[in-house]
Amino acid sequence: MKIAVCIKQVPTREWQPRLNEARTWIREGEASYEMNEPDAYALEEALRLKEAHGGEVVVCAAGPARAAQVIREALARGADRAIHVEHDRLGAAEGATVAAVLSEAMREEAFDLVLTGLQSDDQGQAQVGVILAERLGMPHSTIIMEVKVEDGRLRVKRELEGGWFQWIAMPLPALLTIQSGINHLRYATLKGIMAAKKKDVRRVTPADLPPARQRIAALYVPEKTKKTVMIDGGPQEAAKELVRRLREDARAI
Repeated sequence: MKIAVCIKQVPTREWQPRLNEARTWIREGEASYEMNEPDAYALEEALRLKEAHGGEVVVCAAGPARAAQVIREALARGADRAIHVEHDRLGAAEGATVAAVLSEAMREEAFDLVLTGLQSDDQGQAQVGVILAERLGMPHSTIIMEVKVEDGRLRVKRELEGGWFQWIAMPLPALLTIQSGINHLRYATLKGIMAAKKKDVRRVTPADLPPARQRIAALYVPEKTKKTVMIDGGPQEAAKELVRRLREDARAI
């Protein structure tokens, strides 16, 4: 079974975002980075499917040269090889652009199964997986919590709202977007880290990126504010006013 896993390098959650002068993105040179969390769960699911059914796991990433960090991490966790679509503008690119360049690099591989994280921790649009499926001509399903391969077909469990789930049968090849928490993550061992240095990484450099379908007009960092309100009157009147404010203004009750 030939499985592709699309991973992304995103700023760490501990890093306090600092915006560029145009306020359209972060200061990338000052950020610390890590693997996107939903993508890490997709990678773990691919490794488990490989252990159960055989084959290989290929990690695919679109990003600037610094994305090699998460590629090597994925290889150290157990992926067999990697494809890196490298371009300086891919770090902040929209989902349609990322899906376009990934599809061109992945098409000739003829993967049986493609896994992506549900969404990225930086932009959170949940678009790369579904657009990539359309470009590759694959059926897809989203928000996956369980994957079973039976007789050359997929049986997957989707998370719905309100605690409901849905089971779907799908043919192969297919693309799935994986929800965080589907499994327990493994971490790279020293042996895996050493082995990753010898694994193949195919680098693809697009001549140019396709025209963007959208652009970020402005970003802002939420500001924390504190305001004290004094309620006058006797105890009964003050209690009634407090309840009213909690219900109508704060919507806490």
